Order: sequence, then C-alpha cells, then structure tokens
Amino acid sequence: MEILLEYMGKGFVTMLLISMPCVLVAAAIGLVVGILQAVTQVQEQTIAAAPKILAVFLVLMILGVGYVRLLINLTQEGYALAFNQIPASGNYVLPSNYHRYTSPFAGEMKEGRFNKQEIGDIMRHPGKIPFIDHNEKIKHYPSDRMPNPSPNLIERNRIMSR
Repeated sequence: MEILLEYMGKGFVTMLLISMPCVLVAAAIGLVVGILQAVTQVQEQTIAAAPKILAVFLVLMILGVGYVRLLINLTQEGYALAFNQIPASGNYVLPSNYHRYTSPFAGEMKEGRFNKQEIGDIMRHPGKIPFIDHNEKIKHYPSDRMPNPSPNLIERNRIMSR
C-alpha cells in the first residue's frame, strides 16, 4: 500500500513539474500585460490572451522533450511496480487464506445437497434443471412469455414484405 501511495505522490510531483512552468509563464505575461493595460488605459481582453497563448506554446515547445521524458519515466516505473514489485511482494488486497474465515455460499454449498444418483443424472442430461426434491420441482413454474419473442417493427416489416 505504501508503494502505491509513494507512486501516486510521484505522479502528483510530475504533474506539478509539467504544469508549473506553463502556469508561471502565463501569470507573468498576464501581470506584464495587465500593468501595460493599466498604464495605457486600453482594456481589451484579446490583448491579454494572445501573448499568454504564445508564451505557453513556446514553453511547451522548449520543455516538451523534458516533459515527455518525465512521463515516460513515470510510466515505466508504474509498469515495473505493477508487474514486478507488487506481485513479488505477496501483499495483496485479500490475504491468501481469506477463504478459511468466510463462507460466501453457506446456504448453497450444504453437504448432501445432491446425492450421487442426482449428480449422475446431471452428467448424463446436462440440459435438464437439477431439483433437490419433488417439492422444489413443483415450485418451478414456467414463464408465461412466449418461447420466441415477437419481432420488432423493422423485422415484422421484412417478414411481411416477403
């Protein structure tokens, strides 16, 4: 668990390393353009946006190769963690002996539910539904639906046009 939290922390640090230069450049350009707009009293929104877009684009072009290397290293470390370290450590979400302390199918897996004759019948006739006793067989009611569903409108039109 600690390994995964450490890897998640490295992911956040990588995210900050990639986004921080772009945000800082955009903030600096916005501050300079804002000061210039206040001095000249020209309040146009496009004047502030265009230099920010160009500056962030230039930062991405200059630092893009480093960003790709950071992401490749993070991805390779994640693959090594997922396929090498976690399976080798043996620390899983559930312990290997969890089934000793649980009984998920307690009602269904009773001893003696099927006798050997019924198991032989099931093996010889795999399409038949196995019943425990005659009372359960009586409880099984077939559905009131037709065995074949009715065709939808497009299928019905094709059938009628033939």
